[in-house]
Amino acid sequence: MSKPMTKTQLVAAIAEAMGSDKKTAGAALDAIAEVVVREVTAGGAVTLPGLGKVACKARPERQVRNPATGETITKAADKQVKFAIAKSLKDSVNA
Repeated sequence: MSKPMTKTQLVAAIAEAMGSDKKTAGAALDAIAEVVVREVTAGGAVTLPGLGKVACKARPERQVRNPATGETITKAADKQVKFAIAKSLKDSVNA
């Protein structure tokens, strides 16, 4: 398995694909990340075409077990960020 692409490498690849400079590509990537964070934090969801959907899901209070001690404790309700992969991406990877 290869190493994950760094942000610098991603910005360079986006700039090349857009036919633009790295500063513009970096600003576009940062703007997308900001919009996704703002929308998901507010309880919404964002679909990234060709990639998938980012959404926030509420999890209820539940019982969990400490594996070291075996003690059962109650974990408070919280939120979890979920990313559902788009079918087109799955199909591309498995082709």
